[in-house]
Amino acid sequence: MSSLLTPELLAHIGRSAPPHRELVTRRDIRKYAIATGQRLRKYLDGDEAPPMFHVALFWPVVERDEIAPDGVAIDSFLPDFPLKRAMAGGLKIEYARPVFPGDWLTATRTLTDIYEKQGRSGPLIFYEVVMQVTNDAGDAVLTETTTRILR
Repeated sequence: MSSLLTPELLAHIGRSAPPHRELVTRRDIRKYAIATGQRLRKYLDGDEAPPMFHVALFWPVVERDEIAPDGVAIDSFLPDFPLKRAMAGGLKIEYARPVFPGDWLTATRTLTDIYEKQGRSGPLIFYEVVMQVTNDAGDAVLTETTTRILR
């Protein structure tokens, strides 16, 4: 079996996207809390962001022609993989501190791994992106590790 992973493709491992900075607002926390059915008053009042709040905070706002067939924004940070159909492979989030209204958060994403496996219906490419989120004091807020599968 010949590998789909060329040296040029593997050379992207370790590359980081430019930092992305966003302001957390009480209104955005409240909207997210209501939309996700939160029950704790601290979330509904916008005093603290519930778990997973950061995910949509760092999504780019793009026009329709910049959205991939799976409904996700086309990510120019990633290399052009030879397989195109993407599936979720896993998400791990380690929280270091709560997120509050008024926090300025900076996310830095790094492509940390690319590997290939043989599936029942053919080759699969896995890639892993680690996103480190810090506040303006430089304190770690969370680390998110996302694995995607391409077939």
